[in-house]
Amino acid sequence: MTHRQVLEALSGLLLVLFVAMLSGTIVAVALPEIIGALKGTQSQYTWVVTASLLTATASTPIWGRLADLFSKKLLLQIAIVIFMVTSLACGFAQNTGQLIAFRALQGLGMGALQILVQVVIAAMISPKERGRYNGYLGGVMAVATVGGPLLGGLIADTPWLGWRWCFFIAVPFTVVALALLQKTLRVATVRRDDVKIDYAGATLIAAGVSVLLIWVTFVGNSFDWLSWQTAAMAGGGAVLLALATWVESRAAQPVVPLHVIRRRTPALAIVASLAVGMAMFGGAVFLGQYFQVGRGYTPTQAGLLTIPMMAGVLVSSTISGRMVSRSGRIKPYVVTGSIVLTLGFLVLSTMDHQTSLLIIAAAMALVGTGVGMSMQNLVLAIQNTVPLRELGAASGAITFFRSLGGTVGVSVLGAVLAGQVATGISEGLAKAGIPVSGGSGTDTLDLAALPEPIKMIVRAAYGDATGHIFLISAGLGVVGIIATLLFKPVTLRDTIDLPDPKEPIAS
Repeated sequence: MTHRQVLEALSGLLLVLFVAMLSGTIVAVALPEIIGALKGTQSQYTWVVTASLLTATASTPIWGRLADLFSKKLLLQIAIVIFMVTSLACGFAQNTGQLIAFRALQGLGMGALQILVQVVIAAMISPKERGRYNGYLGGVMAVATVGGPLLGGLIADTPWLGWRWCFFIAVPFTVVALALLQKTLRVATVRRDDVKIDYAGATLIAAGVSVLLIWVTFVGNSFDWLSWQTAAMAGGGAVLLALATWVESRAAQPVVPLHVIRRRTPALAIVASLAVGMAMFGGAVFLGQYFQVGRGYTPTQAGLLTIPMMAGVLVSSTISGRMVSRSGRIKPYVVTGSIVLTLGFLVLSTMDHQTSLLIIAAAMALVGTGVGMSMQNLVLAIQNTVPLRELGAASGAITFFRSLGGTVGVSVLGAVLAGQVATGISEGLAKAGIPVSGGSGTDTLDLAALPEPIKMIVRAAYGDATGHIFLISAGLGVVGIIATLLFKPVTLRDTIDLPDPKEPIAS
């Protein structure tokens, strides 16, 4: 393909990647209004995010393997259609149960697009030329990350659009991308005969994590910690994950390559990436809710208030990337990023429904800076400690666990928040002398339907409870700091592959 043909095809690829990434960030700020309109609860709020993250995480490695077996262009077109149809379905959802189910299906398309776009670019552009196009890729990711919450808030606030257009907006973009790629994309189908798809491993991992997340969502509310439901769900999840480990240890091409993650640097990088995943997803999801439900701001204002965190990610990732390239040293930046991230969480853990917005903005900037310094550099640390033949497996493993960390983080933090909010509302109503029955409706996010005195109590409960979940995040951040401190010093290598220890060194 000529440079012009590459740019034409790349425009379609970047457009569909932008829409896929936007679908994850655009709902973050609009979610309180969406769940309120559908009469949903705090637990359902969390699952709207968790469902898509979980299916995207579990399916991404499978889509990558399928790209080695079948036409990359055809797979990409199938993924675009899946994403487009499920986006429409999400927009037409009539209750939160339907929305969660459609979001889970949408996650299949999101995961496919994010991996297949990178696979197609790698097949279309030679490694020598790929660097000149990476700027476009970074720009698209940056705009989707920063612009998503702002666009979601603006759509939700616009009377003639409404929150359903947070999902509908993807459709015209995907139609244009599909037509553009059909016309311009020329990628040869190179079938690899040695590819084996680990369906069993991916299914067991997804099932085990799902059972544990469902247990975390309902324990303490629907049933007690010490109950047969806890034994069945927690025990069942543990058994499924144990089976997944056994399957992965015997699979020819596992989703999670155990021989790679047993090594010191990859194992420590995965531990640290769990905190980064929680910061990326948990911060965006629960801070948007805090500003709207806890402080009473509109979705658009909430989107604007989250800018310090997004700006911190962009600025710090750009600067630290250049400094790593100049010095060749990775560990100092990863350690510093983990410390800054944890400090940001600690400051956020002190907030309530009356905390100064300047303090919250400063804390969000710290969290964003920590994520930017850590996220890509953790991948870089692994890539510089494994041989070329394991590069894809190692990079895929840390991406997989970072997404999994975000999924688990959102679910666990959401469950803690729901418990704290329920307690806060009960105590607030008791102090105000307001009798409340089980069907009072104060467990929903539809604040407009509540009387003013109860509405203020609910706002205070959400505002005060949000700080507790970030204290948990700070604790996990400390684990990340310890993991990065235990890193062996990693230096950027100037060779494509590691030297073979079996080969003699030339004198």
